[in-house]
Amino acid sequence: MRILTFLHSFEPGGVERIALRLIRQWRDRGIDAPLFMGRPTGAMRDELAQDLVYGLPRPSRVPIAWCETLWMIVTLPRFIGRTKPDVLFCAGNSYTIVAVAMKLILGRACPPILAKISNDLDRKDIIWPARMAYRLWLRIQGRFIDGFVGMEQPMAAEIAAAIRPRRGGIAIIPDPALSHSQIDNMRAALRPTAERSRDVRFVAVGRLAPQKNFALMLRAFAAAAQLGDTLVIYGDGPERGKLSTLIDRLKMRDYITLAGHVPDPARHLPDFDVFLLSSDYEGVPAVLLEALAANRPIITTQCSCSIRAMMGEGTLAHIVPAGDEAAFTRAIGSARDLKQDMAASLRQARRFTVEDAAGAYLAAFGATQKNSKPRLREDRECVVSAPTP
Repeated sequence: MRILTFLHSFEPGGVERIALRLIRQWRDRGIDAPLFMGRPTGAMRDELAQDLVYGLPRPSRVPIAWCETLWMIVTLPRFIGRTKPDVLFCAGNSYTIVAVAMKLILGRACPPILAKISNDLDRKDIIWPARMAYRLWLRIQGRFIDGFVGMEQPMAAEIAAAIRPRRGGIAIIPDPALSHSQIDNMRAALRPTAERSRDVRFVAVGRLAPQKNFALMLRAFAAAAQLGDTLVIYGDGPERGKLSTLIDRLKMRDYITLAGHVPDPARHLPDFDVFLLSSDYEGVPAVLLEALAANRPIITTQCSCSIRAMMGEGTLAHIVPAGDEAAFTRAIGSARDLKQDMAASLRQARRFTVEDAAGAYLAAFGATQKNSKPRLREDRECVVSAPTP
């Protein structure tokens, strides 16, 4: 089976990080798993793709980052024609527009498509008229895309209700955010309880984008933190300037650090005491799984239908309503009382490993092929270009 994954770039993002991990795992198992990149740039290139072979379109004479989805729609069909994959992997919600476009452009020549649902489908953050248009777009996906993957059991009902897959193909595969070696390394780095100070070191990880609602986190921390408490946020993105200004306005420059993008931020989690997530919407946030692996107490918003299931129905995290700044503030204020069940956290984290998910995805690809309409295939040739230096 030849599985083609398409990604815009190596810019930091949970969807892209997990897709690259899956591709490596499939290739290690001898699976033919070509990768098409819209552009070979981004901070994760040196981290995750130094020795990774992937295909590229012909270089553009103008910058394409601002229109990367349109660029992918224009350039991907040619690569599909050259490599003739058996199935396409749509790695997250942000790529479904490309998937639907391939069906429209290629028609019967388009391979079956399996799409991973990486974000909440309800999207209560969207105003009513736009939400109606969004719901229509989800139904369109259900008519064109051949199979869907949810990342935790509650997503099955959500996908069925919102997308209504025409062929009924929904697989639930725990999000492969971790590896067994990564979990073992984080556990080995844990500090004994006696070494922890009374000052609480809070940490958060994520792209500095509106979806993550870091502004709420900063205001809540400023209102509830005690003298000596600190907050470090790993990640970068378009809201960095706005958040930096907010830190100054809150007079918290000595206590809050925007650390920027770092390779493998999960390895830093054992150095902190409490993990924070303030997102308005998510799918199955990989950062929460990394916090479980590091045995960190967690304060999170209920930013998807899967949060309670991920967090042991609330036994593994303090969960507050999404967008509720007062509740988030109270949770930070009581952080010194939070404790984590190490054994339960480890059991839950080990459900979400790339080693286990890789095989489950292969089974889902096979089911997607079986459920899709048969189509004529030409003899295939494998043409996967090496990355441009």
